[in-house]
Amino acid sequence: MNTDTLLTFFERDLNKLITELESYKNEKNIWRVEKSISNSAGNLTLHLIGNLHTFIGKEIGKTNYIRNRELEFTQKNVPRNELIDRINNTITMVKESLNSITNEDLKKEYPVMKFSKIETTEYLLVHLAIHLTYHLGQINYHRRLLDE
Repeated sequence: MNTDTLLTFFERDLNKLITELESYKNEKNIWRVEKSISNSAGNLTLHLIGNLHTFIGKEIGKTNYIRNRELEFTQKNVPRNELIDRINNTITMVKESLNSITNEDLKKEYPVMKFSKIETTEYLLVHLAIHLTYHLGQINYHRRLLDE
């Protein structure tokens, strides 16, 4: 794995996230929850943005980002265009952060222990890409199930 490959995955899936949000026929449904669906597409989007800004921006890109994880799940009704602007900002941050490290840096220990043991930066970045894809799939189903 190298930084170019990782960047390709992050860019692809963040752009797909924008496409998913743009595909909602009714913008209000981005924030809709019902039955056993406890997280709206909007809150999952805020969560993904916060997650990437924390673990890539703050720790790798040194952006001084301060995360409010609780707000990612409690904030409601952020306009679609603002969510998309935040995603585009996230794409820029990921590019700048990953362009600042070398393929050798990927093999070094990630500076924060997120898992039960210390892992490499590469391991953490692959985890983040998988996490993004997981929630992207949830958002896709959310849109198709709840956006009538």
